Amino acid sequence: IPEPEIRILREIGAWLRINGEAIYQTRPWKIYGEGPTKVESGPFSEAKAQPFTSADVRFTTRGSVLYAIVLDWPESGKVTIQSLGSGNPDVGKIRRVRLLGYEGEVRWAQNASGLTVEFPPERPCDFAYTLRIER
Repeated sequence: IPEPEIRILREIGAWLRINGEAIYQTRPWKIYGEGPTKVESGPFSEAKAQPFTSADVRFTTRGSVLYAIVLDWPESGKVTIQSLGSGNPDVGKIRRVRLLGYEGEVRWAQNASGLTVEFPPERPCDFAYTLRIER
């Protein structure tokens, strides 16, 4: 296997060691995701692809736990996930929010506008940051 591909596989493995619980044995949630970035498809679409932002979020679920994967680090230090507002009956009342790979507690608040989470100063991995949301 060429070295660039080995490096990519190692990066994926490092990400999965931290965030794997949001992937393995999960199911799609009722909402696929949210965010402004349009995903291009089709042949040679890579050239048209736009970078993801911290407003781009994808969801998975396992039991009563919901995972929100934030696709870029929020430069403002916080992210608001509109789909997880207190008015959404599919969400209910959130009891706890954790950032996978971060040992401390994150500050968060849920209201009608969404779930707002303050991220810590340090990143737990290099890309795509997973929030573990207990309902």
